[in-house]
Amino acid sequence: MKQNVRGFLLSLASSFAFGLVCAPLTAQTVAPAAPALAGVVKQVGSIRKISGVDLILATDQGAQLAVKVQAGAHILRLAPGQTDLKSASPIQLSDLQVGDRVLVRGNSSADGSVDASAVIVMKQQDIAHKNQQELLDWQRRSVGGLVKQVDNQAGSITLTVSNKIVVVSTTPKTTFKRYAPDSIKWEDATTAKLDDIHPGDQLRAKGNKNDDGTQIAAEEIVAGTFRNIAGLVTAIDPEHSTLTVQDLATKKPVTVTVSADSQMKKLPPQLAQGLAQRLKGGGSANASSNAQAAAPASTDAGRPRNGDLNQMLARLPAATLGDLQRGEAVMIVSTQGSEAQPPAAITLLAGVEPILTAAPDTGGQSLLTPWSLASAPGGEQ
Repeated sequence: MKQNVRGFLLSLASSFAFGLVCAPLTAQTVAPAAPALAGVVKQVGSIRKISGVDLILATDQGAQLAVKVQAGAHILRLAPGQTDLKSASPIQLSDLQVGDRVLVRGNSSADGSVDASAVIVMKQQDIAHKNQQELLDWQRRSVGGLVKQVDNQAGSITLTVSNKIVVVSTTPKTTFKRYAPDSIKWEDATTAKLDDIHPGDQLRAKGNKNDDGTQIAAEEIVAGTFRNIAGLVTAIDPEHSTLTVQDLATKKPVTVTVSADSQMKKLPPQLAQGLAQRLKGGGSANASSNAQAAAPASTDAGRPRNGDLNQMLARLPAATLGDLQRGEAVMIVSTQGSEAQPPAAITLLAGVEPILTAAPDTGGQSLLTPWSLASAPGGEQ
């Protein structure tokens, strides 16, 4: 039973883990490496306002920059992911729109503004299209799980994915990213290497799989160490976007911050009951059928196979702090947090009472003890 509970939690958390991959797609394509241009000033940012030849940019450093496009300035449209200006096409100043990503080159004025002699543009709709294509690629060709073993000499990583083992092979061309311990934002993730991955980490790899899905040749890998919290809500503070949970594994209160980056879902009762039946290990086919019937209809191209848990959860509507109540049971995947920085919710799942009560209760011990993992979750998308 304990193994079933562990496997279920790994699978459950994997649906949340996939959301961690979605953010990187945007950051990678929206902020490509700047083309090599000679000039006094070069700045990259997103257009926030356009007034004639005047632009206001939100720079990648978080500042606002005034730009005046000079007469005769070169304005080129570059596709996301490309850095060679030979493939860029000329466009007009009137083609620029709020939300477009630009690199401007020019002279800095005394007031800090830039007189731009060149503007390299990535159109907002081009970025959105590429993001969607990359997101679909991650959905179709990625696998996520809990790192069981790392073989640096062989360049391989062994994952526990739900109830099976998957071997991830890497090459010198494989790219690695690692999340910061106090942030769930992809832009805060840093370039990493195989040596930075350790047993207990949560990892997702994208690449080509073998026929039975037990091996994957990784092109890209994102990893991090995260925390699992399962317990009862004791306080909700909408003003400060926090909630306090009495962690039933440690028997200590934990305050968790919730942000716009957090994924929050609330299970419908029928779906929660179906998942609880699956957890108990009895009537799994019926449980899958009941859970799938309780999930909202999908508009995705791919339908859940045999009541796929991750896809069912992905189709649920988003929840908010206002949907929670004191005394409600929740499961949270969060950053590790520190004394100075409380853990930040990556995902929060409410409506889990039937699932938690499916865990064994021994001698008055907390029902959630078997759910507490000392390592990060993972699972197959």
